[in-house]
Amino acid sequence: MDTAPLLSFLAVDLLLVCVPGADWAYVIAAGVRGRSVGRAVAGLVAGYALHTVLAVAGLAVLVAGSPRLLTALTAAGAGYLLWLGWGVLRHPTVPREAGGGADGERDPGGFWRGAAISGLNPKGLLLYLSVLPQFLVTEGAHAPVAAQTAVLGTLHMACCAAVYLTVGTLAHRLLTGRPKAARAVTRTSGAAMLGIGALLLVQHAL
Repeated sequence: MDTAPLLSFLAVDLLLVCVPGADWAYVIAAGVRGRSVGRAVAGLVAGYALHTVLAVAGLAVLVAGSPRLLTALTAAGAGYLLWLGWGVLRHPTVPREAGGGADGERDPGGFWRGAAISGLNPKGLLLYLSVLPQFLVTEGAHAPVAAQTAVLGTLHMACCAAVYLTVGTLAHRLLTGRPKAARAVTRTSGAAMLGIGALLLVQHAL
């Protein structure tokens, strides 16, 4: 691919990834609770890897064009966010002074929670359908569309990894030793997950 469309996509994608949402709420909660931010981010990236594979295979168009399948995906993603957000609100654990941290406490389930959040997020799928195609070059002697989609999808995953690792690590470092602030941020993250889950359900119902 040419450099120009790659740089243009990178600029737009970074803006989108830097907008706080469910992914931000999850990595912030993981960092504040002293869980492995690396595993949480790896899970989120794995979910977007699934979206990339679907887009490359052309299955994303089929999913978006099937009302029942899209409804099921939305309901599953929203329900999971509501359940996870409620759990964070009920148990706003603060980080440990020592031994915990972004890579300290083992949390094998953190990967799968992250993968479920991004993998079941229909907005992530729609990004591949509405934003990514605008940067594909279909005229002239260029790489096949599937290959270009894979490159842009991989670039999106790299942006997510960089931004979310930074957010989660900063959340842990800035809030360790500040229990009141940590509880407030954790509760805010849980409330954000609840709000986003409810918004997904309402938007799809309308």
